[in-house]
Amino acid sequence: MPYFRFSFSSSDLLYMVKCVLGVLVCYAFYASFPSYPFYWSIISAVLVFTPDNDQSLAFDRIKANFLGSGVGLLVYFVPVEGVFLFCLGVIITIFLGMVLWLENTIRPALAAVIIVLVQENQHKDWMVALERGGCVLVGCFVALCITLIFTKVAWAKIYYRLRRLVKR
Repeated sequence: MPYFRFSFSSSDLLYMVKCVLGVLVCYAFYASFPSYPFYWSIISAVLVFTPDNDQSLAFDRIKANFLGSGVGLLVYFVPVEGVFLFCLGVIITIFLGMVLWLENTIRPALAAVIIVLVQENQHKDWMVALERGGCVLVGCFVALCITLIFTKVAWAKIYYRLRRLVKR
């Protein structure tokens, strides 16, 4: 059947490994600190990785997550309620994403802004938004570390820096 693929490339396996590592590390935070919403870190981390293991796209997605979290935290304090708050966050995130040349990665930024702005209960609590923003950023940091670990360029930089230090 032409709709199924039964072989995996090394790039596919690498993508799986990165996602599983991101889930494991973020889940460790989730299990260690159950009073904080680290499940958002898990979502944030897996949104960063790409199936084609494009490092520049992963870095752009990390920037986009920072953008979305930051916009969510700033917009949260605007005295607007409900759907208008979401719309304002979406508009500002898309605008800033275009200004910062992150057009290809606006979707993770939009996910981050919504994660920060969603409130389950009736009264707004700024600590919820702050915790969620922080957890999204933790997920981005985890994804950044994993991306750097699997990036040949990062290893080459470390190698040459160590080599320079040894020569001195």
